[in-house]
Amino acid sequence: MTARDLIYILCGYLSGSILFARIVSELLYRRDVTCDGADQNPGTSNAFKCGGFLCGVLTLLGDLGKGFLPVHLYLAGEDSDDYGLALALVIAAPVIGHILPIFFKFKGGKGIAVSFGTLLGLFPFFFLPGLMLAAAFIFFSLIVVVSPHYYRTIAAYGAASVAIVLFSGCPHAVIAGFIIGAISVTLKLLRSGEEKEALEVRLAWKH
Repeated sequence: MTARDLIYILCGYLSGSILFARIVSELLYRRDVTCDGADQNPGTSNAFKCGGFLCGVLTLLGDLGKGFLPVHLYLAGEDSDDYGLALALVIAAPVIGHILPIFFKFKGGKGIAVSFGTLLGLFPFFFLPGLMLAAAFIFFSLIVVVSPHYYRTIAAYGAASVAIVLFSGCPHAVIAGFIIGAISVTLKLLRSGEEKEALEVRLAWKH
């Protein structure tokens, strides 16, 4: 692993540690509005719910960007297609940083938006992982409806992980990076202290 690899991994973690939901809400309202959410999660969802459209959009752009930039810049400057462990860690680092942010005493969010950002960062080099995760969320939202969102997210990451391993054709480093991120998000959800509604699974066309 080179010095360049280590720098990008570190920068990815540090960028992930910037919690835009808290920063944007402080700038707009001079307080952390995400604390008003039921789960007090400092992420995009509570930024929309508790802070409104502008707060939500700015947070979403920040969370996507902090995942996108380290991955995209790393791949754009890589002069070899022999990807190894370094790429996997560059992909996972922003997600881990968001969940365990050094700037906020390691108390972060769930990592969903930033994980989409890291997958966007793979474009145009690798596009299937991002499409597969998006497709999994759409499938469990509009076809086989899993409720509430807590269970839908776990199902989507699990299904996308299987699909990426079996069908994406991506290098092992890309697959490993996604899997590490997916496990990190899932563990964060499982360890969440929020009150969870009962699981419901139904076909969208049946009521």
